[in-house]
Amino acid sequence: MTDAKDERRPAGELEATVMAALWAAGVPRTPGQVQVGLAMDLARTTVTTILTRLHDKGVVGRERQGRGYAYFPVEDAPGLTARRMHSELDRDTDRETVLARFVARLSTDDERILRELLESGEQ
Repeated sequence: MTDAKDERRPAGELEATVMAALWAAGVPRTPGQVQVGLAMDLARTTVTTILTRLHDKGVVGRERQGRGYAYFPVEDAPGLTARRMHSELDRDTDRETVLARFVARLSTDDERILRELLESGEQ
């Protein structure tokens, strides 16, 4: 019988939870402070590992605080989503086909928004 505690979480769930806590805080937070702000029960060492991995990916920055670090998001949620989209695009050598298929699957509203953004030159 599998204990619910032993079940694997979906990929990225813990990182997303930690990022949400950092965005909500609005100021740099130590791993212990992040841990207290989480809705789920995670060990401080787990939170530290997640924050270190996010820092290695360039998703969070950190500043020295005492003997450790306080972490802060480098981008807001839409910026992080855009970064992930670019990362996925960079994994494929046929960018034109990937972009064409992406655009072909856009909803009518999303296509309109994309067209308006491209025409206005906004980013």
